[in-house]
Amino acid sequence: MAKLLNDSNIPFIVQRMNVQDIPQVMAIEKDSFLTPWPATAYRHELVQNENSHYFVARKREAPRTSQKDSWLEQCLRKLKPHRPPVLGYSGFWILGEEAHISTIAVRPNYRGRGIGELLLSTMIELACALKTTIITLEVRVSNRVAQNLYAKYRFEKTGRRRRYYRDNNEDALSMSTPPLDDPLFVESYRRNLAALYTRLLVANSKGEKHGSYQIRAQL
Repeated sequence: MAKLLNDSNIPFIVQRMNVQDIPQVMAIEKDSFLTPWPATAYRHELVQNENSHYFVARKREAPRTSQKDSWLEQCLRKLKPHRPPVLGYSGFWILGEEAHISTIAVRPNYRGRGIGELLLSTMIELACALKTTIITLEVRVSNRVAQNLYAKYRFEKTGRRRRYYRDNNEDALSMSTPPLDDPLFVESYRRNLAALYTRLLVANSKGEKHGSYQIRAQL
């Protein structure tokens, strides 16, 4: 199913986050969370934490026609490749046999276009490839939108962590998938991914923009 996530017909692409992405990630972070992580935290995750996996979503660029570019333009592009702006990001940690989602956020004016779900699907794909057994996370009790997305992907509530968020002492819900090799989970994931793929294709062909659906979670 991973090939659906990389299909050139969908309007967004998910790539590994690198250090050069941090300034744009921080701009989204500050727009999304009351207590944003510092840039040093992301640098640590990317450079020093071997058990972390972080991603960014970008708008997919149309293929360039090299004949239209001058020799100088081609040389400059090789020296400093153009990278479309970061539209969203996500990450998880490997904790033993468990994958724990640490964060997911989307640029405010791009929410509602399936980017958050695309990032979540990418993490599920990699967690499965890394042979983890389950995926876990924490989410604010007030964040119904994020909870609904996770429930769609068969995350279930497993507990409540009191006063987990220090900015306002809000509780967090702990959520977990079933075992990733559970046939019902696998079939549900395949259906969700196929539906997401179709949605992104339609959005790409029609220039669709959904206004109400938002992925905004500090997990």
